[in-house]
Amino acid sequence: MQDDENATGNATNGAGLAGRWGLRGAVGVLLLLAVGTVWFTNAWLTARFSETTRVRTELRSALYTGNLLSELQRTSVVPQLLARDPALISALSGNDFSTTSARLISAQKEIGASSIRLLDASGRLVGSTDRNLLGKNYVQEPFYVESLRSKDTVFTVSSSAQGGYEFTYSRAIVADGRTLGVVVVGADLARLVRSWAGISDAIAVTDSAGAIILATEPRWRGLTLPEALSVRSAPSAIARAFQVTADWTSPQADAYVQGKAVIQTETRIPFRGWKMIAFTTYDSVRERVNAVLALVIMGFAILLAAVFYLLSRRARVESAAYMRESADLRALNMRLTREIAERERVQKELRVAEQTVQQSSKLAALGEMSAGVSHELNQPLAAMKTYLAGARLLLQRGRGEEALSSFQRIDDLVERMGAITRQLKSYARKGGEAFEPVDLRAALSSALVMMEPQLRNRTIKLQRNIPRYPVMVYCDRIRLEQIVINLLRNAVDAIKDVRDPAIEITVSSGSHAFLSVRDNGPGVSDLENLFEPFFTTKKPGEGTGLGLAISSGIAADFGGRLTAHNASDEGGRGAVFELELPLHDPQRKTGAGMAAE
Repeated sequence: MQDDENATGNATNGAGLAGRWGLRGAVGVLLLLAVGTVWFTNAWLTARFSETTRVRTELRSALYTGNLLSELQRTSVVPQLLARDPALISALSGNDFSTTSARLISAQKEIGASSIRLLDASGRLVGSTDRNLLGKNYVQEPFYVESLRSKDTVFTVSSSAQGGYEFTYSRAIVADGRTLGVVVVGADLARLVRSWAGISDAIAVTDSAGAIILATEPRWRGLTLPEALSVRSAPSAIARAFQVTADWTSPQADAYVQGKAVIQTETRIPFRGWKMIAFTTYDSVRERVNAVLALVIMGFAILLAAVFYLLSRRARVESAAYMRESADLRALNMRLTREIAERERVQKELRVAEQTVQQSSKLAALGEMSAGVSHELNQPLAAMKTYLAGARLLLQRGRGEEALSSFQRIDDLVERMGAITRQLKSYARKGGEAFEPVDLRAALSSALVMMEPQLRNRTIKLQRNIPRYPVMVYCDRIRLEQIVINLLRNAVDAIKDVRDPAIEITVSSGSHAFLSVRDNGPGVSDLENLFEPFFTTKKPGEGTGLGLAISSGIAADFGGRLTAHNASDEGGRGAVFELELPLHDPQRKTGAGMAAE
C-alpha cells in the first residue's frame, strides 16, 4: 500500500514538474516572440515613417523655394519703377532731398521691402528708409558699381553691418542721357528665414560657390555645409547617452546637426545656382514608432500577465501540497533524529565494547606470557643470589675490587628485570587516541622484548630484516605494539609442531610503511574468513578468534590495512601477514640497504 502511495506521489511530482517546465517554456517563447516582434516592428515602421517624413520635407522645401523666388521676383520690379519716378528724378536733378526719405519710407510700407536707398551720382546716400545712414558714401559697394555698368536691374549679395548677408536689387536713374544716381532696394529674406525656423528643424540656402547665405542657424552663415555641420556645442554625459540610444533605434542617418541624427533633403533653386538644404530630425518618426511599439508591448504585457496569473494559481496549489508534505517531513525528521541519537548511543557503546575486547585480548596475551616472564625473572634472581654469595666471600677475604664487579653484574640483572616489568606495565595500559610519530622499528623491538620468553621457550630461528633508517608512522604506539604481538603469537602458535621452526620479520618503506611476519607453518586454510571475529583454527580453549579481527580494526583506524596470504604462492611454506601503514613523513627517502640479522 505504501509503495502504491509513493508511486502515485512520484507520478504527481513528475506531472507537476513537467507542467512547470511547460509553463516556463511558454513564458520563454512568449518573451522571444515579443522581442522579435518589437524589433521587426521598430525596423519596419522606422523605415516607413522615415520615408514619409522625407517626402514631407521635400514638399515643404519646394514650398519654401517658391516663397523665396516670389519674394525675389517681387523685389526685383521695384528698382525699375522707382528709377522712373519723377519725384526722385527731380530731387536728383535739383539736389533737393528734403522729402525724398519720407517718400521712400512710404514706398517701403506699400511694397514690403527690407530697405530702400537713393544714391546720387557720386555714391552719396541722399535718401533712405533708415535716416541714420544719410550722407554715407557707397561708391565702392558692388550694388553701386555694377548698376552704373549695366542699364538693367542688378542683383547683388553683400555682407551687412549686423552680420550675415544683404540681398539688394539696384538700378541706375538716367534722365536726358545722364546718370543722376542709383536706387537700391533690399529684399526682405530674413522674414522668410524666421518663418522657416518656426516650422522646420534646420534650413540652409547656399550660393553657387557652396557658401551658406541663408540659414535658420545664425552660426552657419558664411560657412560651407561640412563646416556648418561640424559646429556644435559639447554635449553632457546624459545627452550623449540619450543620443547613443536614439542613434541605435534609428536607421542610418544622412547627417548630424548639433549631435542629432537628421534626414537631409536638397532642393535646387532656379536662381543663380542656389540650393536649399533641409534637415529634419527623427523625433517625429520616433514618436510615431514608439506609439505603435507601446501598443505592441502592452499587448504582450497583457499576455505575459495572463501567463503569470496561471503560474501563480499553480504555485498556490503546489504551495498547499508542499505544506502538507513539509508536515510529513517534519514528522519524519523527528523520527530520524531519534533514530540517529539511538544509533550514536549504540556506536559509543560499541566503541567501549571494542576497547574492552582489545584490552581483554592484551590481558589474555599477558596471561599466556606470564609463565615465560616468571622464568625470565627467576633466572636473574638465581644469578643475583649466586653473585651475592660470591661477593660476600670476596669481601670476607678482603678482595673488595673483585666484589665490586659482582655487584655490577647484579645491577645489570636488576636493570634487565626492571625493563621487563616496565614493558609489561606499558603493554597492559589501555590504548587511546594518543597519536604520535612512532618508529616502526622501535615498536617491533618492544613487541619482541615482551615475546622473548615465548620465543626462547623453543628453539625458533628468528630472522629480522630491518632498515638502518627510521620508518616513521603516525599512530598510537600501544595499539601498534598490540598488532605486532598478535602477529608474533599467531606465528609462534603456527610453528609449534614444525621440526625446524622459523619466523622472518621484515620492515620496509616506500609509498607506505610495511611490516611483514612470515612463518614456515602449515599456512592458512580459509583466508576469506581469517579476519572475521571469533574465527580461529586453534583447538577449543586455545584461542578466542578475536586477535586478528582486533588487529585488522586497529590498522584501519590508523589509515592502513592488514592482509594475509600463504607463502606457497611464492614457492615457500607457511603464512605471510603484512601490515601496511601511511608514512608520517612521505618526503623521507628510503635510503640504502637492509641489515639482515
